[in-house]
Amino acid sequence: MKQASFSERLLKAKALRKLRQVELCKYAGVGKSAMSQYIKGSFMPKPDKVAALAEALNVSEAWLMGYDVPMERERAKLFPGEAINILQGQTRMVPLFESVAAGFGCYANNQIIDFIPLLITTDEEAENTICIKVSGNSMYPKIENGDTIVVHKQNSVDSGQIGVFLIDDEEGVVKRANYIYGEDWLELLSINPEYMPRRFEGAEVERVKTLGLVKQVIKNI
Repeated sequence: MKQASFSERLLKAKALRKLRQVELCKYAGVGKSAMSQYIKGSFMPKPDKVAALAEALNVSEAWLMGYDVPMERERAKLFPGEAINILQGQTRMVPLFESVAAGFGCYANNQIIDFIPLLITTDEEAENTICIKVSGNSMYPKIENGDTIVVHKQNSVDSGQIGVFLIDDEEGVVKRANYIYGEDWLELLSINPEYMPRRFEGAEVERVKTLGLVKQVIKNI
């Protein structure tokens, strides 16, 4: 939930980093007049300026915007072969949902608990991107309990990809899909060997709905 104002957080971070206003202007690429208006609370900066100020102050964008989240910047970890072109991206506030299980005993929850700033290239990508707080260790060590996953909403994933699935319209899981195109079966696999594969055959395959593809993991540090 949002609690503090942007100007309050900006002043607090500037004081903690022991930066003069002119120094912060230089580091963040913000004009002196605009910085004065931000500090007075006259208006909010655009997303790219929020990102630049957060980076200059070494704080989380969401924290700087007043949300009740840790001040420290989160470390993002991409899967091998996947990347985000940060030079072409724009900072967008992406909704964070409470939990979808990465193990047993948890259920999909549609409640938004926060917003996370992410660098996203297009409006379409932003519309189809959500974040989910993971519960469980079935995907350990790639995805651990408490990590946040960035998910692209789509109704199918390729065999071998990690996706978010809904079983029987209530149990949400994060698993690796395994199937052979044209054959009537599907396996949802865990990375942690302590968890057995879940196999669906014939009509049982209809019990599983694909919610999206896991594109990124934000580690809980």
